[in-house]
Amino acid sequence: MSNADLMQNLKLREATENDIPALDGIAAAMRATHEAGYFARSLREGRTVLLAEQAGAAVGYVQVNWKPNYVPFRRLNIPEIQDLNVVPAARQQGIGDAMVAACENLAREKGHEDMGISVGLYAGYGAAQRLYVRRGYVPDGAGISYDDMPVTAGEMRAVDDLLTLKLVKSLGQG
Repeated sequence: MSNADLMQNLKLREATENDIPALDGIAAAMRATHEAGYFARSLREGRTVLLAEQAGAAVGYVQVNWKPNYVPFRRLNIPEIQDLNVVPAARQQGIGDAMVAACENLAREKGHEDMGISVGLYAGYGAAQRLYVRRGYVPDGAGISYDDMPVTAGEMRAVDDLLTLKLVKSLGQG
């Protein structure tokens, strides 16, 4: 089956509490280390969680945090795409791109002019780094962050999933 055929079978929808087992299953397949109750808390906090399904199987998820912890995004009312994951067997098919586009559309519908996203700095995030640049995201100019807090020159931080570069995109670019 071609990628075009696979994308035609892709369904993106807003997740509900009934989808938590499927979300947990994707997280487990990704070896993500979320605390117990992570997805229930995300939904309770008002984040939008999108679930990607292909041929009835859950293959990915992404969240839009409407009130991110990162101070510059919060101050400027920029929603942030967070925790984008596609199971390994479903990668290289455009699912991540489709999920980012859906998040951007949700933000536009709510009247936001910009969208934020963060990306890890080590090689495991290479595909995400390339995707976000292709979609028009650029660094926000504040440097790198660790757990949503700015890192200053000379400060030592672990190179792990919490060390990120924040990116922003004007939603007027489509």
